[in-house]
Amino acid sequence: MPETVSRGASTGTFATAARTPVTGMPACGTVAPSATARPHRFRGRIGVGLAGGFYPAPHRYQLYLSEGCQRSLRVSITLALLGLENSTATTVLTRPAETPDAFASLRRAYEATWHHYDGPLTAPALCDRWSGRVVSNHTPDILRDLADLAERAELHDDEGSGVPALRPPALAAEIDALRELLARDVTPASPSHARAATLTLLDHQLACSPYVLGDAITAADVDLWVALTHLGTADGALSSYLHLDRYVRRLGLHPAFSGTGQAGR
Repeated sequence: MPETVSRGASTGTFATAARTPVTGMPACGTVAPSATARPHRFRGRIGVGLAGGFYPAPHRYQLYLSEGCQRSLRVSITLALLGLENSTATTVLTRPAETPDAFASLRRAYEATWHHYDGPLTAPALCDRWSGRVVSNHTPDILRDLADLAERAELHDDEGSGVPALRPPALAAEIDALRELLARDVTPASPSHARAATLTLLDHQLACSPYVLGDAITAADVDLWVALTHLGTADGALSSYLHLDRYVRRLGLHPAFSGTGQAGR
């Protein structure tokens, strides 16, 4: 898809609405071994030279995702949109008693990365199968590295044809601003007046274009769809927002969105 898309009425809208600082969504998919253990954030990157310390190669990387985790669902959808499902292994964690081998494998990766690691096991986690180490458990970096991997044709069974540009440079600021806005206002725990105002804004935006930032799907649509589908019955969910309701149903028919329920529920 083209790098430049029609932005319609979206110019500056989400950046303005998201100016109030937010803390973002809470971490998900963690299992802490002790009440005093401190979480550790790993921020390795896939790339060469100054871009990162882990060389891009097919079948080298493995993703650990957590069932019921919105961040994991975003990663799962992104992986499918970019056509990387067959070159990047994925393991979905449920309860430790149900997936003990997966938790044990993730534990080994954390311990290989940090000597005597005593923090929580956090997912999403991108791991290097060659060294057995965690590359990153920072979701924004994981999503960007997946996009970079998708640009390498040798990592695709279909030679990378039709891979969308999920984070075009011209829209990067608005993608980030919308993510902050969703984390603050579009959750079941958000104040009802703030949620209603933001849903109205988004509904008006989708009356003008098929996707939230224009004519092509971007990472913003992954974030928005995941947030909307996790609203539950808050304020009648989307019954009062015609365009949002149609948008959720339409994207739900897309194979990348419809085939990822195991990581999101």
